[in-house]
Amino acid sequence: MQYWWVNQNQTYQFEVPGGYLWSPKRNRGGAFNQFYENMKDVSPGDVVFSFKDTFIKAVGVAAGHAETAVKPTEFSVVDNPWSQDGWFVPVLFTELKTPLRPKDHINRIRPYLPSKYSPLQSNGNGLQAVYLANVPTDMADVLVTLLGGQVEPIVIAGFEDGELINEKDDDHELEIQGQTDIPETEKDQLVKARRGQGVFKTRVSLIEKGCRVTGVEMIQHLRASHIKPWRDSTPAEKLDGNNGLLLSPHIDHLFDRGYISFAPNGSLMVSSQISKDILEAWNIDPNLIVSNFSTEQSEYLRYHNDNVFKGK
Repeated sequence: MQYWWVNQNQTYQFEVPGGYLWSPKRNRGGAFNQFYENMKDVSPGDVVFSFKDTFIKAVGVAAGHAETAVKPTEFSVVDNPWSQDGWFVPVLFTELKTPLRPKDHINRIRPYLPSKYSPLQSNGNGLQAVYLANVPTDMADVLVTLLGGQVEPIVIAGFEDGELINEKDDDHELEIQGQTDIPETEKDQLVKARRGQGVFKTRVSLIEKGCRVTGVEMIQHLRASHIKPWRDSTPAEKLDGNNGLLLSPHIDHLFDRGYISFAPNGSLMVSSQISKDILEAWNIDPNLIVSNFSTEQSEYLRYHNDNVFKGK
């Protein structure tokens, strides 16, 4: 696990509720920028401290690696010189009930500030030029302590069941790669489908127009999530658009791990194992009813509800 610090004075209102980080790939004029390069080093499970208006206001867990993506359309209201080409990283953010002002504790933090590419000045003030900075483990330990037990539940929610699921998917992907009776082009599509990419995402987007929970419709900010898990699906099911939903990253996280699901009539199903604090922080209405699912989608949902959903 790595720790990161993101300055979001201009984009907090979009990135935190939207569940993502976005940066250009280069400075204006094409110059190298380490804080943008850091986007490529983020891995699933990494912890991200969100800094805005002198406070750490949210903490997130990365849900994927960086992908190339155009600048979010909502950034058009922000006065910035950023190019259209950039990096997108899905992050499951939770806003803190008690934000932390690092400047008030700079004497405890200062000894652990990195000598290069630091997210803070030695006096505790932020650095406007910083977007995403790496946080040394010792510094992260101090921040976690100062946040008084707020970080641990967020990290647990981000990790719970994830390692086991990833191990099963890794093993299954190796099985596919080792098969000699499948053309390489088909193997490539099956592997891309695991990550919600390629033909699978295209087919899902022909059926689903946006996230049924958050209402987000911008495809670059949505994940194509299998209803019947990828590892349990046949090759045809892995690529079937009816076996997918377009979901915001934090909703995908909950759906994939069985904390939420849908009844065929569109009612949101919420597991008793999910904390109410998570539902409130992520603005999820447990009484939500979305539009009906097709017959084909309903068949996949029955599998998800019987085998993945953690129950009431």
